[in-house]
Amino acid sequence: MTRKEFWQRRREGFGMNLYRNKKDGWLGGVCAGLADHFNIEPWIARLIVVIGLMFFGTLTFLAYIAACVVMARRPRGSVQQEYQYDETSHQDRPRNMFRYGHSPGERLATARERLQRVVSRVERMESYVTSKRFELDREFSKIQD
Repeated sequence: MTRKEFWQRRREGFGMNLYRNKKDGWLGGVCAGLADHFNIEPWIARLIVVIGLMFFGTLTFLAYIAACVVMARRPRGSVQQEYQYDETSHQDRPRNMFRYGHSPGERLATARERLQRVVSRVERMESYVTSKRFELDREFSKIQD
């Protein structure tokens, strides 16, 4: 990735709604931006940073400064965001940094399970269509018409 591409992706929130939120933020807006990204309350992100400062001190402080530099300020107006399909809830959800989909093995198992349900439904339909009951129902429907 070139430098120009990096700064372009930064302006776009890295495609994951990753911006500093100066409106709701206290210092640099990093905690509020991370809270927006992970869909949590800002005070939780701030608490995590304070705990990080207590245990890791300078490392947390440097990470916060780096996040101020790397994360772009949230633009005014609406923000275009990438979405990814969540198979569990059967809907599109905003894509974020740590929300990975299921592993290929899990997705394959889910596909097999769905296919098995479809096959069993088709088998039930076939058994009904080839049964005497279907013929009887069809003859009754002809009489009613």
